[in-house]
Amino acid sequence: MRTVLNIIWVLLGGFWLFVEYVIVGVIACVFIVTIPAGVAAFRIAGYALWPFGRDVVPKPDAGAMSALGNVIWFLVAGVWLAIGHITTAAAQALTIVGIPLAIANIKMIPVTCFPFGKQVVPGRGIL
Repeated sequence: MRTVLNIIWVLLGGFWLFVEYVIVGVIACVFIVTIPAGVAAFRIAGYALWPFGRDVVPKPDAGAMSALGNVIWFLVAGVWLAIGHITTAAAQALTIVGIPLAIANIKMIPVTCFPFGKQVVPGRGIL
């Protein structure tokens, strides 16, 4: 079932969210100082492409720099990426098939806004 949901996800918006995160990651890596933000964007890009069957959990070794990084990320990129998730979720919710995808999209917003100090692991999934 996860594979079917992931395929539907990719076709109905997941690919474009993936592209959005990759663009943010490339822009962040162009500026040397923001490479950690680029790495976080690439990590979320993989999760945004294939989210079902994976979980986001706190990193046990995250420290104060993660909190500072999250504040900066939220102000620079997190808000705009969250708007992308809300827009995609609204479009997905227009169809019956897309309602579970819209719910999953909304559940991705916390990691979109605050990606530092988190890791993506295999798990029960987003729904």
